[in-house]
Formats: sequence, C-alpha cells, structure tokens
Amino acid sequence: MTVKSQTFQFGVPWESLYGYSQAYRAGDTLYVSGQLSHDMAGNFIGAGDFELQLKTTLANLDLVLKHFGASRNQIVETNVLVRNLRENFDTLARLHAAYVGDHRPTSTVLGISDLALPEQLVEVGAVVRLDLPA
Repeated sequence: MTVKSQTFQFGVPWESLYGYSQAYRAGDTLYVSGQLSHDMAGNFIGAGDFELQLKTTLANLDLVLKHFGASRNQIVETNVLVRNLRENFDTLARLHAAYVGDHRPTSTVLGISDLALPEQLVEVGAVVRLDLPA
C-alpha cells in the first residue's frame, strides 16, 4: 500500500531559510505548521495588534486547508503559541471558539516568551484528518 504524501508552501522567505513546509500530508492526515500573520508576499501584518494577528493567522490556516480541499470541521487538533498569554487569552478564546464553531477539536495553548519574528504575538498549528466529513 502506497501512502500519499504532499507538501505545501506559500513561497515566503522563511520556508527555505528554515527548511520547512506550511503543511505536510501523509495519507489522510495533514500536519499544518504554525501559521502566523503575514500576507502572501511575506510581509508581517498587525504589529502590536493581537486580534488582527490572530485573525490573519487563522485566515492563513484557512488557505492551507483550502489547498488540500479540507474544512475546519476536519481539524482534530490545534496548537497555539501565545506571547503575553494572560493579556491575550480572552481574545484568543473568543476568536478560536468562533473559528471552530460547534466543532470542538482538541487544543493546546502555550504561553511563551518569544516567537520567530520580533513582532509576532501568536502562532497556530493544526492536525487535520482528511478522511473525516467536511
């Protein structure tokens, strides 16, 4: 039995700099790297604005899902890294709940001291099962 594998990149500079893909499909499981707030030219969006950063980050997650023909209902896990967690938790909780709707994937939230980009406040990764109903 051959397992289908496929990767996806946005083409932003840090993909080749760090040596990773935005997502890696192995069979029916899609592993999505931590998404962040950037446009398709690689420009960071929302310096100092946690809510804008999270909304843009989730929109980028949607772009990855769309590439693989997946939906939010197929997300089985999110992993969220947050700077200043206590300060940003209420906004995170509200926007994450709105993003997943009635679908309730597992989720881990970690407060951390720093992220890859100096102005970055949040990063969201996910595990997606493509064999679940969309």
